[in-house]
Parts: sequence; structure tokens; C-alpha cells
Amino acid sequence: MKLGYVKDVKVELSVELGRAMKTLSEVAGIGEGTIIELNRLAGEPVDLFASGELIAKAEVVVIDESFGIRVTEVLKKVG
Repeated sequence: MKLGYVKDVKVELSVELGRAMKTLSEVAGIGEGTIIELNRLAGEPVDLFASGELIAKAEVVVIDESFGIRVTEVLKKVG
């Protein structure tokens, strides 16, 4: 498929650092300073999603004072 006219359509990208399962009472108890352990180790790749679909693995990087990601593995080409 040629991208043609749709190449300028904006697609939402999101990054998932990890997941955690908590009971409803634990969630109700979340407040400032609460630490939630995720299912990934520090340094493990994060998941990159395009419109909710997993497309790549990446590593977290710091750019000046902001976070970014460096794609390390493309799982699915978009377009």
C-alpha cells in the first residue's frame, strides 16, 4: 500500500514501562509517594505502541531534561 495522502495522518504513540496487578483496596490506598513495583526489571526494553498496537521494543534514554526512547527492535511496520 502506498502511503500517499495518509502519510500526514497523526498516530498516537505510547510507551509502556510495565504492569502491576493490585487489589481494588490497594488501588484505593494509592497516594502521593506510593511506590508501585512493575513486572519489568530496570534496563529491560519497554513496549512502543502505535494507536494501541505493539510495534516495537525500545530503551529509555534521557534527552536534556526529558525522557525519550531509542527503538531497539521493530516488531511490526506501520503502513
